[in-house]
Amino acid sequence: MATTTPAALTVPDVMAALQLSRSKVYDLIRSNALPSFLIGRSRRIAADDLTTYITNQTRNGN
Repeated sequence: MATTTPAALTVPDVMAALQLSRSKVYDLIRSNALPSFLIGRSRRIAADDLTTYITNQTRNGN
């Protein structure tokens, strides 16, 4: 059975992917380094935006 990556990730998903704390992920969101959106009261991060963030960090040597 093939698994698919969700189009939108939760904050805990991003925490696990980046191995960061909840507060650090929210810092990235507040600083607009990691775009996010709300569905009702649920914060989501587009999987493509997470990939872009990682790519940019790698290119910038951060």
